[in-house]
Amino acid sequence: MKKVIVAGSTGSVGTQTLDVIAANPDRFRLVGISAGHDSALLSSQAAAFGGIPNVLGIRDSVSLVQNTDADIVVNAVTGSRGLGVSLAALDAGRVLALANKESLIAAGPLLSSHAGAHRIVPVDSEHAAIAQALRAGHQQEVRRLILTASGGPFRGRQRKELQDVTPQDALRHPTWSMGRTITTNSATLMNKGFELIEAHYLFSVPIESIEVVVHRQSVVHSMVEYVDGSTIAQAARPDLRLAIASALNWPDHLPGAVEPLDWSVSHSWDFEPLDDVGSPAVELARSAVRMGGSYPAVLNAANEVAVDAFHSRAIGFLDIVDVVDAVLNEHRPPEVFAMETLQSIETEARRSATRFIRR
Repeated sequence: MKKVIVAGSTGSVGTQTLDVIAANPDRFRLVGISAGHDSALLSSQAAAFGGIPNVLGIRDSVSLVQNTDADIVVNAVTGSRGLGVSLAALDAGRVLALANKESLIAAGPLLSSHAGAHRIVPVDSEHAAIAQALRAGHQQEVRRLILTASGGPFRGRQRKELQDVTPQDALRHPTWSMGRTITTNSATLMNKGFELIEAHYLFSVPIESIEVVVHRQSVVHSMVEYVDGSTIAQAARPDLRLAIASALNWPDHLPGAVEPLDWSVSHSWDFEPLDDVGSPAVELARSAVRMGGSYPAVLNAANEVAVDAFHSRAIGFLDIVDVVDAVLNEHRPPEVFAMETLQSIETEARRSATRFIRR
């Protein structure tokens, strides 16, 4: 039986992780949870599992990981504060089931240096799909990774039609139920840019060999193209519990994780290139990786500030990506990018984003 800690247990990923654990009491035992905002839900979660030995606030998540005997740490913390949880899990020798995009985006090379082989397993659907598809061949046989994207709620609209988009509009994702930040990032497609960066670091594939294609049905979760011209795709219902189950039970499939597709009825799957709305954010992410070093951290920090500003109606929807672009152009990287300098780099990126927003 695997002992599991869930950091960020009251969010979308956290609550669904607890669902998977509760449905498989013979395989997983919850030994610790933490959350930052909803203390009432945190308490009810602890009670639902018959009392958990370790229940802490999000500021204590690192301590929770360091001082609790566990096999797996699910990092479902939102934002760059999740980096500390990731580092603590890896340094403590735990398997890191990573749902916190920001820690890998901001500190991909630094985080990788803390991780041994197979110590980071992805929780999101796209990277879980790639991880499964990669088992069909060898690393040297991979030609491309293809990330699928739903296209967000504004697929097919012209930029001029997005001038008056409200936060409520941006939160109407056509497929997934997620938190505010991730859903907004899906609307701008910055989320897909982040996933491109994650795939680069997780699977050691050159950034130029990772593509994004729009797949509105969200049934094919991602694909791996091999050198012989074959493409291995992972298809399933759009249910995040499948990716969570894959991470918790890696490398084995968890029986009954989700309902399988119904092949007795007709299916129609469409694949399209990115449009003019989605391309800028994805290309910004690609550019940040090319420049390397601290640039992905700046991309992430500036985007956090811009998304918050959009939801407080300080800027418009299209301004989110423009602010991030301006901050990246202004950034002057340090001579040495290290864990000790990361916080100051992110702080300056947030200050820079705030200056552009005020203008």
